[in-house]
Amino acid sequence: MNWQRTLAEYAAFLQVEKGLAKNTVQAYLSDLRQFKAFLSERGLALAEVDADEVGFYLNHLAAQELSARSRARKVSALRNFFAFLVEEERVEENPCAYLPTPKLPRRLPQILTEQEVLALLEAPRLDKPAGYRDRAMLEVLYGSGLRVSELLALNLGDIDELGFVRCTGKGNKERIVPLGSHALRATELYVRHARPRLCKDYRERALFVNQRGQRLTRQGFWKIIKAWAKEAGIEKNITPHMLRHSFATHLLRGGADLRSVQEMLGHADLATTQIYTHLDKGHLRDVYRQAHPRAWKGEEQ
Repeated sequence: MNWQRTLAEYAAFLQVEKGLAKNTVQAYLSDLRQFKAFLSERGLALAEVDADEVGFYLNHLAAQELSARSRARKVSALRNFFAFLVEEERVEENPCAYLPTPKLPRRLPQILTEQEVLALLEAPRLDKPAGYRDRAMLEVLYGSGLRVSELLALNLGDIDELGFVRCTGKGNKERIVPLGSHALRATELYVRHARPRLCKDYRERALFVNQRGQRLTRQGFWKIIKAWAKEAGIEKNITPHMLRHSFATHLLRGGADLRSVQEMLGHADLATTQIYTHLDKGHLRDVYRQAHPRAWKGEEQ
C-alpha cells in the first residue's frame, strides 16, 4: 500500500465526501503521520495493525501526557481512517472499531452579558468605511448565531431584504437563519455607504471585505473583535465564537425553545445545543416553578 497516495486519497475523501474544514483535515493527517512514524519504528505496515498494536500506540500517547481532548481526536482519526480503508477494501477489518474514546471534561462556553454585547456592538465608529463594516459584522454574528467561518463566507445577496441569512455550515449543509432589524439595518448601511469604498472590483462577491477589497480572513476578524472589545471596556478574553454562544444563551433565556435554537445554530445533534441550558440555572429554575404543577411555592430560600 502506497502510504502517500493513500493519505492523499483519504484527505480528498474527508474534504469532498465528509465536507470537513481544511484545518480539521490537516489535523487528522498530522495524527495519522504520527501513527505511521510509530509503526515504522516497530517495523509494521498498515495491513498488519491489529487492536493490540493500537493499544500499544495509545499507551505510547498516554506516556506523553497529552490532554484527553488531544487523545480523543487521535482515536477518532485512527478509527475513521481504518473505516475508510475497510470500505476501500485495503484492509480486512478496523482494529479501532471497539476502541473506547477518552472521556472529555464538559466545558461550558463563555458568554457575554447583554450589556457587554450592547457595548461591543456600539463600539465601532461610523466615521470610516471599516467602522460600518465592523458594526455590520458584529451585528450579524450576534443577530444570527453564525460561525465566524460562515459569516466570512457570505456573499452579496446572501442576506435578503426580508431579514434572512442563507449560509453554508459544516458538511456543506445550507440553512436559512432569521436576522433582526438592527443587524439588517447595519448591513444595509455598510453595503450602501462603505463597501463600495473598500472594494472597487465589481467581480468580488464577498460581502465583508478588507482594506484591499478582498474577502476578510478569520485572522483579520479576530483582530477586529479584539480591538473593539478593548474599546468597549470588556475585560473578558473575548473570542469570535463567544458571540455565537451569547446568541444561543440569550435566546433560551428569552424563552426560545431548544429545537428552534438547534436549527438556527445548525447543530446536527440536540445534545450539542443542550449545553447552553447549563449556563443559566436560575432561568431554568424559574421556568420549572412556573410550569410544573408540583413545583415549590414557598418563600425564597
